[in-house]
Amino acid sequence: MKILITGGAGFIGSAVVRRAIADGHQVVNVDVLTYSANLENVAGVEGDPGYAFEQVNICDRPAIEAVFAKHQPDAVMHLAAESHNDRAIEGPLDFVQSNVMGTAVLLEVSRAYWSKLEVARKDAFRFHHVSTDEVFGALGEDGDFTEDTPYDPNSPYSASKAAADHLVRAWHRTFGLPMVLTNCSNNYGPYQFPEKLIPTVITRALEGKSIPVYGDGRQVRDWLHVDDHADALLLVLSKGRLGETYCIGGDATKRNLEVINIICAHLDRMAPANTPHADKIAFVTDRPGHDFRYSIDASKLADELGWTPRMPLGEGLEDTVRWYVDNYSWVERIRERGFQSERLGLVKA
Repeated sequence: MKILITGGAGFIGSAVVRRAIADGHQVVNVDVLTYSANLENVAGVEGDPGYAFEQVNICDRPAIEAVFAKHQPDAVMHLAAESHNDRAIEGPLDFVQSNVMGTAVLLEVSRAYWSKLEVARKDAFRFHHVSTDEVFGALGEDGDFTEDTPYDPNSPYSASKAAADHLVRAWHRTFGLPMVLTNCSNNYGPYQFPEKLIPTVITRALEGKSIPVYGDGRQVRDWLHVDDHADALLLVLSKGRLGETYCIGGDATKRNLEVINIICAHLDRMAPANTPHADKIAFVTDRPGHDFRYSIDASKLADELGWTPRMPLGEGLEDTVRWYVDNYSWVERIRERGFQSERLGLVKA
């Protein structure tokens, strides 16, 4: 199968690219290379004859049309998105442009391309939209998100992703575009850009900086290793029922502060400092619209397609800390591009 993957130089996208090539698929990686994209993430597959890269903005319809015409994909997996909540507070219209308008352009180009395919290829074509559990809003002390949970986004980022989800379903119901949609929990693992929680903790600790904890750190997240997510995405693309949504979770919920303390304990062993790394924890003003708890019920995916996460959170966190310690030069090169883990997302008058 030849898969056109948008956002394939990002964190999750690059994991999918690496896994798809390893599984024998051909991949066309379409990425505009924004600040968080990094071609180092896919350096290991760049020489593979089944891999191609196109630096294209998904909002640029003529350029996207040219990519489809050149590469003739069998499927689309759409991961390209602005995804950092703090940045969405600083510049929400950028998120609307990329996540809403970009998805609309990709849907229209995909529809036009799909409609002209010969019958067998048309029947086999798939558009897989990769989304987030944040579209569902926040949970209280109990319960889980399912595929039937009503949408209730609370941030500009989650609202933009919710809008994209609705567009994908509309293109399926109105035009017949064959689609599947997935909503995932918080991802972690190697190559994650150091603005998200886990790599922020690791990299700032390695640099001897304070470790910021939003609010009281009691927020709960369901953690999903990115390699498990990549496996699930490729499975849904090939075997998911058309028109269906699948929730993908790691079955690993913990409070943010618990995760941070686990990371600090690993760092004390792998990269000891003069004092315990946890001594650098600093509680800071919470993010506006910060959802309290996420938890996913992924039983539909398990029952229909046999997928369950394989990476336990404890092992995954240890491996992730080790990767950043051993590959800190990857972070240094990001720092050289100007990223310094500055605090974003405080509402300004």
